[in-house]
Amino acid sequence: MVYVYVLRRLGKGIRYVGITASLGPRLRTHARGTTKGAQQLGTFHLIHREAFPSYTEARVREKFLKSGRGREWLDDNFGSAGTADRH
Repeated sequence: MVYVYVLRRLGKGIRYVGITASLGPRLRTHARGTTKGAQQLGTFHLIHREAFPSYTEARVREKFLKSGRGREWLDDNFGSAGTADRH
């Protein structure tokens, strides 16, 4: 399986959309801050993930989520990226 995932920075509302074949290890890499995106992301929540049988299908979904319509879909389903988390 290949995963498309969405992280949200705590308190800032910044989102990160990524793709990986190994979700657990990838999230640990983000948590350690050893990736370029993770350095800016800081402490985060996994807010969404989807599994796909192939990299090609996952890449199509990742590109959609990074597009204008995809960002709108994320806003509608998980709140705006520009707003702080509501707990």
